[in-house]
Amino acid sequence: MVYRFGLFEFDATAGELRRQGRLIRIEPQPARALALLLSRPAEVVTRDELRAHLWGADTHVDFDRGLAYCIGQVRAALGDSAENPRFVETLPRRGYRFVAPLHLATPATSNPTAAPADAPTPTAVSPPAGRHAAGAQVPASVRAHAWWPSVALALLAVSVLVWTVWARMVPARPILAVAVFDNETGSPAYDRLASTAADIVVERLTALGPRGLGVVGNTPTLRAPRADRSPEAVQQETGADYFVFGQVQNDDVGVRLVVHLIRLDDDTHLWVTRVARAPTDLGDIEDIAADRVAEAVRRHVIERDPNAPRFTR
Repeated sequence: MVYRFGLFEFDATAGELRRQGRLIRIEPQPARALALLLSRPAEVVTRDELRAHLWGADTHVDFDRGLAYCIGQVRAALGDSAENPRFVETLPRRGYRFVAPLHLATPATSNPTAAPADAPTPTAVSPPAGRHAAGAQVPASVRAHAWWPSVALALLAVSVLVWTVWARMVPARPILAVAVFDNETGSPAYDRLASTAADIVVERLTALGPRGLGVVGNTPTLRAPRADRSPEAVQQETGADYFVFGQVQNDDVGVRLVVHLIRLDDDTHLWVTRVARAPTDLGDIEDIAADRVAEAVRRHVIERDPNAPRFTR
């Protein structure tokens, strides 16, 4: 089945995504998630349905983090945004929905016209005996064509030189690591909130696009408690330039999420936010925090805006 939407075409059987005919790289698991969403346009595909479709009942993985990664990769491939979705809409705590107009198409098949069975077979023609033999004069046109290999090599060398200089001038994309949030409330009831909040942050940051930012969110150091990790260990294990970590804490109104963005080369705190909610009103707390983190990373890390705020409330 081939789905067409916007400038994109997705072959669900082959797992291939194309934009105006150009192949877009997408990993197999995110491709399967996209196929399920496309098979049910305008319907809510629950998180549990996606988990079952991607991993099955017998696979034991961190579903929340894996699902957030898959959806983030889908959005990155489509150039989509969680804050202003054109294709994949997030329904907090429920699932996802494909919202763009969709058309089904039949895969194009190649059916070149076969040559007639009695068509004559071209016959190679050999040059006259003795032509260009030793001592024979080489025509001027042949001598001129002999220069082309040298010209082609020279052009190739210039192209390589230009590309090398350009690559050195273009800064490498920053790498950002996201740790599992720490539950500091003392109540195991908020363990899932801490894990889910980090997963949604990974999803939002991945949606910013792979060209502008690399996101790492699933290494042993990033899953360790705060007391057992250090910025040095995070940088060494992930190669990250920036680090996001958060805490679930008790608050006067109930519960709050505190999220930090630091630069690892000098341990500088670039930004922090706090989102507080009553225990009975936690439905959007992770999404609000994740949206704020994405905006802060966009301005502080990708755009390097000197006027970017240090605190968001």
